[in-house]
Amino acid sequence: MNISTLSPAFLDSTSKDKFAESIGQALTEISRFFDKDQFYSGASVSQLKQQMQTIVGKLDQPLNLEDTLSELKELYLDHAIAFHHPDYIAHLNCPVLIPALVGDFIASSLNTAVETWDQSTSATLIEQEMINWTCRLFDLPQTADGVFTSGGTQSNFMGLLMARDDYAFKHLGVNIKQEGLTPEVSKFRVFCSDKAHFSVKKNAALLGMGYNSVVVVETDERFKMKPDALQAAIRKEKQQGNLPIAVFATAGTTDFGSFDPLNEVCAVAKANDMWFHVDGAYGGCFALTHTHKHLFEGAQYADSITIDFHKTLFQPVCSSAFLVANQQNFRYVSHYADYLNPIETKEADFQNLIVKSVQTTRRFDALKLWFTLRMVDETDLIYYLETVHRRAIDAYELLQAQGCFELAHEPELSTVVFRYLLPNEATNAQLDEANLYIKNTLFNSGLASVASTRLNGNIYLKFTLLNPNTTVTHLQHIIGLIVAKAAEYVSSQKLVVRSR
Repeated sequence: MNISTLSPAFLDSTSKDKFAESIGQALTEISRFFDKDQFYSGASVSQLKQQMQTIVGKLDQPLNLEDTLSELKELYLDHAIAFHHPDYIAHLNCPVLIPALVGDFIASSLNTAVETWDQSTSATLIEQEMINWTCRLFDLPQTADGVFTSGGTQSNFMGLLMARDDYAFKHLGVNIKQEGLTPEVSKFRVFCSDKAHFSVKKNAALLGMGYNSVVVVETDERFKMKPDALQAAIRKEKQQGNLPIAVFATAGTTDFGSFDPLNEVCAVAKANDMWFHVDGAYGGCFALTHTHKHLFEGAQYADSITIDFHKTLFQPVCSSAFLVANQQNFRYVSHYADYLNPIETKEADFQNLIVKSVQTTRRFDALKLWFTLRMVDETDLIYYLETVHRRAIDAYELLQAQGCFELAHEPELSTVVFRYLLPNEATNAQLDEANLYIKNTLFNSGLASVASTRLNGNIYLKFTLLNPNTTVTHLQHIIGLIVAKAAEYVSSQKLVVRSR
C-alpha cells in the first residue's frame, strides 16, 4: 500500500491545501460557537452521557471531516461552556485575545517542542525573552530566570521543591535529589494563609512532606495573612523542634482576590532565613496596572514567583510561568540525559530549556504571549485588567443596594463573595440550601453561571469577573436572575421573602 493513499494526510508540502481547507471548515464551526446566545445549552449530565453512548460503539468507523465536525458539534460544541459570554462569571476562565489564538495555532501547527535547542532553535529565544519580560515586571534581580509551566499548581510545586531542597542542602548538607528524603524532612514546615491555594498542601504531600508540614496562618478581616500571626506560628514550630523552611504568600487568593502584605511577610521570612514564594497565579498580571502595582511591593525580594497568564492576561490554556530570583536554583530540577541534553551541552552557547523544567516534552506556549505583547499595546492590557476590577466593584455595589445579600468582602481584585439571605429565622443549613439552589438552577438553565465557596463553613456564591466585555447591565441581569431563583426557592419552602 502506498502511504500517499492513506487518510488522513500528514501536514507537509503535499497536503497544505487540504490543511487550509480543513482549518477553514473548523473555523466555520468555531465561529458559530461564538454566536451562542447563552453560556451553556443547559443539557443535563444524563443527556450528554446518552449522546456519548451513541458514538462510543462507532469509534472504529472513520468519518470524513464534514461528518466529524457535525458529530463534534452535537456532542461538544453545542454544549461547551462559553467563557467569552458576559453571563459567565463563575471561575478563573478568561476570554482569549485573538493574537494569542494566532500564536497558539502556529505553535500547534508546527508542533515545536521546546525542551532542547535542536528541537526548538529560536523558539527557545522567544520563551526566554518572555521570561525576561516577566522578571522585569516584578523587578527581580539580574540573576533571575524562569520557565513556562502547565499552570499555577506546577509552578507552586517547583517553588516548594526548591524551598525543600535548598534548605536541606544549605542547612543539613543533604542533596535530596541524589540521596532522597531523610528523617529531618518530617520536621520541615511551610507556612501559608488560611486562604492560600490548595496546591500548597497537595504539593507538600506529593513531595513527601505530608499535609501536616503545612502550617496555616490566620488572616485578617480582609482575608490577608497576618504577619504577627505568621511570626508567632514560626516561633511555635521552632519551640516544638520543627524546621520552618518556607513562606508561601498569595498575591490574589482564589476566592477573595486578597493580597497578603508581601513586604511584611517577606521581612518575617527573611528574618527567619526562610524561602519566600509569591503565588501570583491569579493576581500576578495585575502588576502591570496602576491600581494594583503597589500591592506587589516586596515581590522583588521573592525567591520564587508563580504567574498564570491564562487567568488574567487573556491567554488560552496553558500559559503560565515559574520565576526564580537565582537561576542557580534550577539545579534542583535539572537532569542530563545522554540522548537528549548530554552533560557536555551544559556550557554550550545555546540553552536546553529542559534543565529548568519538571516536564520533558513541552509545547511552545510562550508564543501566545509573544504574539499578545507584539500586537496589543500595553496600555490596552492595563485597561482590560482595570476594567474587570471595576466590574467587581460595580457588582459589590449592586448587590449591596439590593438589601437581600450578605457581602463577605469589598473586592480587592475581580471576585465578589456573597450569599442570598432568607428570613431572619432561617438556619445556616437553609441558607446553604437556598444558595446552592440558586447556583445549580442558574447553571442548569444555561442563562448564567456563578460559583460557590465556603466561608466559616457556610455556602456563599461568588462572581469571578475576568471578561472586560461584561457590563453593569449584564451584572444587573445576572443579579435579577439570582433574585428570581431565590424567590423560587422561598416559594417552594413556603418562606417569607426578606423585605428590601
